Amino acid sequence: MAELGLADTLGILRQPGVEPQHSSAGLGWDHLYLSCQKEQPYHARFEPAPTHLLILHLSGPVTVRRGQGPKARSRAVPRGGLFVQPAGRTLSVELAGRLETVHVYLSDEALREANDGRPVQLSEDLGAVDPLAEQLVLALAGVARDWQPSARTYVDHLAGMLAAQLVRRHAAAPAEPPPGPSGLSDRQLVAVRELMEERLAEALPIADLAAAASLSRSQFTRQFRASTGQSPHQYLLALRLEQACRMLRTGSAPIGQVAVECGFSHQEHLTRAMRARLGTTPAALRRAG
Repeated sequence: MAELGLADTLGILRQPGVEPQHSSAGLGWDHLYLSCQKEQPYHARFEPAPTHLLILHLSGPVTVRRGQGPKARSRAVPRGGLFVQPAGRTLSVELAGRLETVHVYLSDEALREANDGRPVQLSEDLGAVDPLAEQLVLALAGVARDWQPSARTYVDHLAGMLAAQLVRRHAAAPAEPPPGPSGLSDRQLVAVRELMEERLAEALPIADLAAAASLSRSQFTRQFRASTGQSPHQYLLALRLEQACRMLRTGSAPIGQVAVECGFSHQEHLTRAMRARLGTTPAALRRAG
């Protein structure tokens, strides 16, 4: 699937009063587009978009009016409040004050995958509080701001978790619980591990890992965790660190080169990961032999 971008959004971000801060444009995210910005007050009507929209308010409270006529709703949305707009629906909205926001636009395919291929109809939430969704959005915003290609698997993991949370908490009708995770077969797990090892230095989307196991992305993520006790991102990071430790102990390549060959963006990225996971640093590991 092609990268999501402004053309897949409602048009809110094209307004003259929007001051962009940073976004996922150009990062290759295929099921999710994220944008952080400051917004001026406005009153507008937007045509239906192909994506589901989740807005996280970073400041507030600020009054938001949604809809027209007797069915219109108005609410002072606090900092941390969420605004949810389902795909395929016209939106009439009025923002009464200046606001800092994170917009997340999710493809319908992402929500279907999170619901085992079944269609999902989201509610039109205004000011909902969902701490898990908030933390996932903030994590995605942080990754977009400080982007490293090696974080691609992590982004896919966060996007899948966010889609699943929207299905669970913000669907118009309660979603049926997914079947209990059965885990990957030995053959599937071997195929996935081999792909990770072959492409250790590359940005590795979860879609590619799922394809190696002949599963959808949501099925793969659940079954992988059931088999390994880890997310694909955590497992891949462990493989990268394992290879980096091996190269540092037995070779003489510069630490920066080792970092890149093992899938880290640069030497400092490897150092941070090694200190957090192993309690040591590349230089210390090399000296110890």
